[in-house]
Amino acid sequence: MKKLVALLMAAMMLLASVAMAEAPEGYPEVVPGIDLGGATIYILDYWSGDGARAAEPTEEQQAQYDYRDWIMATYNCTIIQKQGGDWGTCAEEMINFVSAPDGSLRAYIIEPGKVGSLVSNGVAAPITYDISGEKWNAANIGMWTMAGVPYGFSTGSHEPRQCLYFNKRVLEEAGIDWNTIYDMQAEGTWTWDVFEGMLKQIQKDVDNDGIIDIWGMTGDNNDLFNMAVATNGGTYFDFDADGNLQPTMGSEATLQGLNWGRYIWQTYFYQQPEGGNWDYYKEAWKTGFYGFYMYQTYGGFNDNSEMADMEDEWGCVAFPVPNAGDKYVTGVSENTYLIPNVYTEEQVNNIMFIIDLWTNPTPGYDDEDAWIGNKYNYTDDRAVDETYAMLRQGDAGWINLVVLLGTSNDVLGSSLLWSMGASTPAELIEAGMPAWQALCDAFNAK
Repeated sequence: MKKLVALLMAAMMLLASVAMAEAPEGYPEVVPGIDLGGATIYILDYWSGDGARAAEPTEEQQAQYDYRDWIMATYNCTIIQKQGGDWGTCAEEMINFVSAPDGSLRAYIIEPGKVGSLVSNGVAAPITYDISGEKWNAANIGMWTMAGVPYGFSTGSHEPRQCLYFNKRVLEEAGIDWNTIYDMQAEGTWTWDVFEGMLKQIQKDVDNDGIIDIWGMTGDNNDLFNMAVATNGGTYFDFDADGNLQPTMGSEATLQGLNWGRYIWQTYFYQQPEGGNWDYYKEAWKTGFYGFYMYQTYGGFNDNSEMADMEDEWGCVAFPVPNAGDKYVTGVSENTYLIPNVYTEEQVNNIMFIIDLWTNPTPGYDDEDAWIGNKYNYTDDRAVDETYAMLRQGDAGWINLVVLLGTSNDVLGSSLLWSMGASTPAELIEAGMPAWQALCDAFNAK
């Protein structure tokens, strides 16, 4: 009897201590009943080195350290984020661990080009933890969801990829007020037809020698074709009603997008010169003989970007849409959290719970505009406040499921995107369909 009373008293004291536990102001509420028993959870990325804390932290760094110490003390665990492999080997490191797990609890942050093979080959665990809230990156999660179950995830807004830059001087010399492009984007009237009209207005043979001197545009033709497909509502691959991945590039929406993109590319696009490098467009754009530039946001908006030394001022809008009112979109390609497929569901949920807390903004330093960084240093406010901000939103992310089968270059490069000059999209798709179907069949059989 005394033993039973003692046990009841101990249980009551434990419940009382949990009930009385309060988080510091600004911290997430304590979730009662979670004790990880002193476990160590590793978050392994490809950039953090040994994960050591700064010897002389700033106030914000110290606030983050304090918050993370609180997580570990509250839930009885140790959390270590450090490097596990580099950009080229991070996926291999995860595969090696799944092949020979050592009992440790881990999550990996994998560079986007290698996530697909890990998900499709069963290396990543299914996620049943709730990642449907605003904190989570819905577009990236959608990339790695099969049969309604996510296998990869990230937090926050995605980094916009494809965008359309313009040279302000070239447009002005062609009689185009570049501010009107921003206005049309805001109104939803920035369309394919309007864009083509500007390309026609810009492109000129100045000295009448039969050679074009000012081109409508240049850039990455892969991005041009992909955005033509995306804005038209097309896809290259998608899941059918039975949950099987199938080639969809023969759909009317995809074919129409590819045909229009091919027409723009053949008519107004400065293409790779004979003997030129594959990335010829990066230097060509900066010479100032092109109205528009089809590329990705990191080329202009990031610190030390490729366009940092460009003399002409530039602006940036979303790729135009076929019809007024259609949704402006951009591609999704994010560093992605994966959990090795070696744990019980409970263990996966415990790891997810810790990642959820670990990735919260530092209490007291939740700056909603932190993504802006130095972007105003490179371009006008409207490119940042209107274009970049809009393309960060989850519903602007175009999900290209080719990543489940391999890289876009491997799966669609020579068979479709790089062969538009010699054949029509319909011809290329007819020729490539057996190989694409075989890839899907192999994927569905796993």
